[in-house]
Amino acid sequence: MSDDVDFGYRKVSPDEKTRRVQDVFDSVASRYDLMNDLMSAGVHRLWKRYFVEKAGIRAGQSVLDLAGGTGDIARLMAPKVGRNGTIVIADINDSMLREGRSRLLDGGLSGNLHYLQVNAEELPFADDTFNCVTIAFGLRNVTDKDKALREMHRVLKIGGRAMILEFSHPTVPALRAAYDAYSFRVLPALGRLVAGDADSYRYLAESIRMHPDQETLREMMETAGFERCSYDNLNAGIVAVHSGYRL
Repeated sequence: MSDDVDFGYRKVSPDEKTRRVQDVFDSVASRYDLMNDLMSAGVHRLWKRYFVEKAGIRAGQSVLDLAGGTGDIARLMAPKVGRNGTIVIADINDSMLREGRSRLLDGGLSGNLHYLQVNAEELPFADDTFNCVTIAFGLRNVTDKDKALREMHRVLKIGGRAMILEFSHPTVPALRAAYDAYSFRVLPALGRLVAGDADSYRYLAESIRMHPDQETLREMMETAGFERCSYDNLNAGIVAVHSGYRL
């Protein structure tokens, strides 16, 4: 059908994609951070630090962290917003939110952190609410990316900034074959051994290939209303950090 969407390499209805993505993250939530460490040899932590530094968050600001999952981004942002700032950790998946809340509380972070189960396509916030909206490794799992980008733009204050950290398309041709081999052979094998779920990690590898490339995502952000859109490639484009402002 013409309104079908990508779920990895398969075409499914929008409702079925939302349900299947829920199932994937229900399955991997408890081992998600461990798998990230194994899959990237720990480099994902450097990507996230760069991402948060690039956001330029300041004390007292309000931040919405979409697909906040297990709380890695919120943990890095909390010292930057300080006691007078606010971070809303939002995720469509309850299992991921529970993991994140438990880990952040265990780390002594509370008070100005709030948790909300929401769909990024239908944010329950007024216009002009946040100084910054972030989403790390989550946009490719959203069913309607254009709608989610418009919602991110809507809830930003004038002068606010949206930040997207996502796997992207390698810019070095020689790297692509090796990256594909790693993604489709090693990742499912790791998923089976560590998380007991090869299929979910096969989907995650496919979802990376189906995600828009760097220039296409920049254009999508502009269409959603963002200005001064730009991106930085990390590790030869394996990951990209996109940025755009509401002006």
